[in-house]
Amino acid sequence: MEQRGLLMEDQKFSCSICLDLLKDPVTIPCGHSYCMNCIKEHWKGEDESRIYSCPQCRTRFRPKPVLQKNITLAELLEDLKKIGLQAAPVNHCYAGPEDVACDVCTERKRKAVKSCFTCSASYCENHLQPHYDAAPLQKHELLEPSKMLQENICSSHNKIMEIFCCTDQQCICYLCLMEEHKGHETVSAAVQRYEKGKLRERRQQIQQRIQDQEKDVKLLQQEVEAINGSADKAVEDSEKIFTDLIRLILKRSSDVKQQIRSQQQTEVSRVKELQKKLEQEITELKRKDAELEKLSITEDHTQFLQNYPSLSALSESTHSSSINIRPLRYFEDVTAAVVELREKLQDILRDTETNISLAVTEVDVLLSEPKTRAGFLRHSLEITLDANTAHANLLLSEENKKVTVMEEQQPYPDHPNRFTGWLQVLSRESLTGRCYWEVEWRGEKIDLAVSYKNVSRAGEQGECVFGFNENSWSLYCETNNCKFYHNNIKTLVPGPVSSRIGVYLDHRAGILSFYSVSETMTLLHRVQTTFTQPLYAGAGFYDDGDYAEFIKLI
Repeated sequence: MEQRGLLMEDQKFSCSICLDLLKDPVTIPCGHSYCMNCIKEHWKGEDESRIYSCPQCRTRFRPKPVLQKNITLAELLEDLKKIGLQAAPVNHCYAGPEDVACDVCTERKRKAVKSCFTCSASYCENHLQPHYDAAPLQKHELLEPSKMLQENICSSHNKIMEIFCCTDQQCICYLCLMEEHKGHETVSAAVQRYEKGKLRERRQQIQQRIQDQEKDVKLLQQEVEAINGSADKAVEDSEKIFTDLIRLILKRSSDVKQQIRSQQQTEVSRVKELQKKLEQEITELKRKDAELEKLSITEDHTQFLQNYPSLSALSESTHSSSINIRPLRYFEDVTAAVVELREKLQDILRDTETNISLAVTEVDVLLSEPKTRAGFLRHSLEITLDANTAHANLLLSEENKKVTVMEEQQPYPDHPNRFTGWLQVLSRESLTGRCYWEVEWRGEKIDLAVSYKNVSRAGEQGECVFGFNENSWSLYCETNNCKFYHNNIKTLVPGPVSSRIGVYLDHRAGILSFYSVSETMTLLHRVQTTFTQPLYAGAGFYDDGDYAEFIKLI
């Protein structure tokens, strides 16, 4: 009897490589069967080692087995197809690349249906059953299948990290508690999660931020379109203006050329007319000279006396002093005038090039800085202070977001990044792109700075102070006034100064701004420069008891 829609049990008639019904089935020496093309392709990858293996049982063969079609299996498959045999769904039970695989399966891995937090392993439906049947295993915590279980294992002791160290703000295992974290303040990871767990509120904040930033993305896309449109229009207008200028210059060039040629023709005509007149005079003089020569030899006194007066009379001659010869210098004044015009144009172009370049670069500055506090908060960054940079008299607390000047030194280990001469500390986070943070401070005075990583740290020399070197920029705040320092150059900054300072950085645009934050934001000082390395937020202190806290803004 026909059985339409019959599924293959355990995919006995499917190829474990392509997961489809066997085509031209071949059986290799270990007994497993594959499509002929599939096993050939699989073995191509092993040609270099010349050791060939079964994809399922990993049995190795040398030399490569000769493949021959399994005629019996092929005929069986043909008969089964006639009664409607179908390949089982690929994702029916075996794990694909994106699935969590069972850690117990030894051959082809099945999909895991649960992960055990206690065992730190994942199980398919068959291998999970002991967790339901055995009383000790029933107490284990089962989770949805997860690939992240190894992150819960201590890399030093290969034990589950079930303890949270409040001192070092990290998860540890019980062996860590007995060794390097001995004496630290600890709680169970579950308790710490409960204490920190305002998950819904944080998710709402994140979702709100996502919405705000999606709006910003749309606005930025509109801004990109506006920038592109404006740039295209500016290029089009500039090309038209420069084309007009070129046309005007070419027309002026043509006019000058025409004037020169016209004057050239006039002068040449004048010279040729004079030349012709002189040539006529020469001819006449030669004729008279010949007649006088003839008359000089005549012996007839009467003829001589009658003809001599008319031959000896000369007409007024064109004097050579009226001819002014200046070879190749006739139009040199024109050339000088054109050269002067060229120099004036070059001066104008140089001046306008600077103005145009400033106008172009100004566009980037105008687009960089937000206008409202809400706009700044969209770029807010959570700053954490780096204990390895803190001076020994600085105490870090509140998850390394607050720093207080202490009379007694803290038991920090030696570290090459630590400030040793000045009460200063830097952030863990490197600052690139756009970012904004706020600092609440108390005391007589404080330095709020950004610095390159390579700022000097050892010793009490002035070059280690924020702002007194080329690697840092610092706002020195007192109760009633403040000053800005960079490379030991002081700039007076008008107040007022509040107890909360906002710092905005646009690393790419080279903008660093300090704001006094109260009910409104008041700009204290803005720097426009070029940053060549990632920056770090910093704070510097002078008196015991002074403190600063980098505020969480989200």
